[in-house]
Amino acid sequence: MKKIVLTGGGTAGHVTPNIALYNNLKEAGYEVHYIGSYNGIEKKLIEDIGIPYYGISSGKLRRYFDVKNFSDPFRVIKGFGEANNLMKKLKPDVVFSKGGFVSVPVVLAAKKNKIPAIIHESDMTPGLANKICIPSATKVCCNFKETFDLLPEGKAVLTGTPIRKELFEGDRNRAADFCNLDPSKPTILIIGGSTGSVVINNAVRESLDDILSKYQIIHLCGKNNLDNSLSDKKGYVQFEYISKELRDLFALSDLVISRAGANAICELLALKKPNILIPLSKAASRGDQILNAKSFKKNGYSYVIEEEELSKTSLINAIRDVMAHRDEYIKAMEESEMSDSIKTIMELIKSVS
Repeated sequence: MKKIVLTGGGTAGHVTPNIALYNNLKEAGYEVHYIGSYNGIEKKLIEDIGIPYYGISSGKLRRYFDVKNFSDPFRVIKGFGEANNLMKKLKPDVVFSKGGFVSVPVVLAAKKNKIPAIIHESDMTPGLANKICIPSATKVCCNFKETFDLLPEGKAVLTGTPIRKELFEGDRNRAADFCNLDPSKPTILIIGGSTGSVVINNAVRESLDDILSKYQIIHLCGKNNLDNSLSDKKGYVQFEYISKELRDLFALSDLVISRAGANAICELLALKKPNILIPLSKAASRGDQILNAKSFKKNGYSYVIEEEELSKTSLINAIRDVMAHRDEYIKAMEESEMSDSIKTIMELIKSVS
């Protein structure tokens, strides 16, 4: 039986694509192991599904001054030693990395032990952790063709992001019952991220009466962002966060308004959901969401509103435009080369292991 080590951590986005691959890896006969940080978010997520988990020391490599910059390199060196020992103990045939700083010592240890490593870069421009890993990687999975120009020749493969199988198993009527909404009426799902977005929440709530005249709204507004004064609004439901029922909410939605994180937009692409993207501004990020959104707009998958241009008027106009051209957005997404990311990645893993 062949063995694979999965790695990645720091955020759920560095873990859930690995989880999405798990069943396919088992079906293909791989013995699966996971290397993450001692107590990162990945530990519980992976242990909950029964994958053997190994924690290593992890430090963040920063581009800015922080007192931890003096201690974290030693954590990374310790993590490399621990990852190297695990490579010798587990003897995997291949490593698959979804990124995050915990993956750096794992990928470097794989190269030292002559084990092929495939890494996945979600954003158009590689983050610092993956930049360090790219020279040690056998192949780099990408979500955007534009990323190819930033990588060594021959390493990039257009795959998209692995999507959890259960997202394709949603039920429109089940969602309508859960939200107490009409399954026959057009519905808009608004996702502002796990912590929510004040600017998106405000624009949506200012536009409620106009939007509700034609559509129902499911608003995932983030922790501590519920507005109890709107709880009696007919056709409007709000939640801080949804996990298990998200697949049903997607099934009910005819339009999704979302941030432009790479995993989120790849889910929209896989589900063929017409969407409006509102990327996180460059003032609050390294600008990766803006680049992601521009690429999706260029390919005809998404309508984009820059955060600085978001208002009641721009939001209502965007909804009107996307709903009028829904079929065109769906057709563009159906023609995407990233329609079956798991199949593509599985073939890549088999080819190097």
